[in-house]
Amino acid sequence: MPSDEEAASGPLRVTRALVIPAHELEWRFSRASGPGGQGVNTADSRAQLSFDLAASAALPPELKARALARLAPRLAQGRLTIDAAQFRSQLRNRQAARERLAALLAEAIAPPPRQRRATKPSKGAVARRLEDKTRRSQVKRLRRLPPE
Repeated sequence: MPSDEEAASGPLRVTRALVIPAHELEWRFSRASGPGGQGVNTADSRAQLSFDLAASAALPPELKARALARLAPRLAQGRLTIDAAQFRSQLRNRQAARERLAALLAEAIAPPPRQRRATKPSKGAVARRLEDKTRRSQVKRLRRLPPE
């Protein structure tokens, strides 16, 4: 079982078949705002994880094309960047960034859902619906006051 430090710096498992090598992930750390007391002024706890999706060799061409198309609004020059600053420790922020990147990529490379086959209601269903409408209109007509 890998330690927390190894899990935050090793290869990233996106799906059972897709693993992104650690050398394709780029980390940057900076000071985060928010909780942390006096330590927030000195510790670089904010983690920023970048992954160059366009240049990655880990993804097969068809998955890469699908991911590039689906993540286009989030990409900057083909790079996907995840920011994590919700925790006080850098290690937990690194783990959170890795989890979010893996979830985002897994969703982006998922195959598209099957197309819905259009169907039309059966003749019996159409007849029942029209009978119900007729019956309802008769009920409403009977509630009216008779004309004078």
